[in-house]
Amino acid sequence: MKVMVGGTFDPLHIGHQLLLTRAFMTAGAGGHVVIGLSSDSFASRKLHPVRSYDVRFAELTKWIESKHFEATYEIEILFDQFGSALTHDFDALVVSQETFPVGNLINEKRKEMGKNMVDLYQIQCVMAKDGKVVSSTRIYRGEINRYGEPVSEDQFAGAGSCKKE
Repeated sequence: MKVMVGGTFDPLHIGHQLLLTRAFMTAGAGGHVVIGLSSDSFASRKLHPVRSYDVRFAELTKWIESKHFEATYEIEILFDQFGSALTHDFDALVVSQETFPVGNLINEKRKEMGKNMVDLYQIQCVMAKDGKVVSSTRIYRGEINRYGEPVSEDQFAGAGSCKKE
């Protein structure tokens, strides 16, 4: 099965890891996962700082390789919310609650273009230990770490290496 998933993945946190794991598990042995990774220009729309594409690509690749998933993968650069999801043939799109509307929009546009619609697999948000959603914004604010655990401002070192473009 060919599966697509996308995001900025900065920092790569437990919610992202769940999303990516679901994509690889959906693709299965012999399947293929296309991961759209936001370009620096597209990522600049975020409210928090974002590390460079190269840094995010390296972190993403390192994490995927450490998991030894059975499906193959490729990472493509995203300049918008659609990437190649409108033009390429694939079977499923894995989305979060936040990106589910984009998945529906992709299917609407595919239908208008005479392409097959794809299955949408939605994961639930991962909750931090404080009962709130794990998010990159909360991590960059220093409220939690990438595992959803609370951190104090003096423990948080990630924001210093990032810049808002």
